[in-house]
Amino acid sequence: MPHPTPSRRARLATAVLLGAAVALTTGTATASTTPTTAPGTGTGTGTGTGTGTGQYSGTVPLGTTPSGTTHQLRDPSRGNQRTLDALNQTSGPGVLFTDADDVWGTGLPSNRQTAAVDVHYATAVTWDFYRATFNRSGVRGDGAATTSRVHYGTDYGGAFWDASCACVSYGDGTTPGRPPTSLDIVGHELAHGLIGSTANFAATGEPGALGEGTADILATAGEFFAENKADVGDYLLGERVYDGPLRRMDRPSADGVSRDYWSADMGGLDPHAASGPARHFYYLLAEGSGPKEINGVAYDSPTYDGSKLLGIGRDRATRIWYRALTLHMRSSTDYAAARTATIQSAIELYGASSAEAIRVAAAWKAVNVG
Repeated sequence: MPHPTPSRRARLATAVLLGAAVALTTGTATASTTPTTAPGTGTGTGTGTGTGTGQYSGTVPLGTTPSGTTHQLRDPSRGNQRTLDALNQTSGPGVLFTDADDVWGTGLPSNRQTAAVDVHYATAVTWDFYRATFNRSGVRGDGAATTSRVHYGTDYGGAFWDASCACVSYGDGTTPGRPPTSLDIVGHELAHGLIGSTANFAATGEPGALGEGTADILATAGEFFAENKADVGDYLLGERVYDGPLRRMDRPSADGVSRDYWSADMGGLDPHAASGPARHFYYLLAEGSGPKEINGVAYDSPTYDGSKLLGIGRDRATRIWYRALTLHMRSSTDYAAARTATIQSAIELYGASSAEAIRVAAAWKAVNVG
């Protein structure tokens, strides 16, 4: 996998951007582009039996709602989550996507529904992942839906979560035809909503790094959960949108800016770069160190102390991090406190003398924390 070029390094903090909050008013108009080619059939997941073809996700089922002679991109089985067209505006009402035959998108970015398919599907996957893994109902745990807007702004390269409306807006990308709407980027942005309703990390310093690291951890776990054949699970972030990953978890420094290990200056770095030790810890805990291949991707994860680690599996690593996040981390949590929180969570879940608790401590030592 190629390392990021300097231009992509500059996009490190914008491709999965937490931008300024923008008010979202949902409109009542229902205009959309009808796809010119129909993908295969699907079973659907909402009241409707929608099928869509996304640019990154391929052909997928969509939860939709019949409305008269049309279908809305609104999923009642997941809190009425909706996907709207921002019409390349940065304010004002969004327009709810509708379609006559409940067959959405073409897989081509020139069709305005295509980005909506990727986002609507990935938002549903994230809802299902949180419910199945954490028994959590929705991003904020309150059963409320997320509203998504695609085609936000003109040549806007990023995406951002807005807590004021529990919504995410996605631009069309800085590269034509490459919108930031892949499964892992959607998962990252939605994770910021979960973080905001739990630990609510400060945006800067080591807490900010842990916030970005947590968003990448949950996005990665959600991508594996999806088992999507067009976008298989991996420990890379944003590789479907850019020419190689924006960030990776086994060796964070491969992006040219992130750190593999904790150091005393961590709090002064950009939070995305400073999230490297958190990402690296999670990978080592889940998969262990050294070379391996997972779903066709080669990894080779080093350790600060030269130790050779065995992983405990992604499911247990994810549950430990989530428990620490929701029960033991706070807005001011730094790396040292995250170590304490995850060890405590491993003990609570698996026992003080468990392999899980022992390996959590070892994984933190391997990234120079503790």
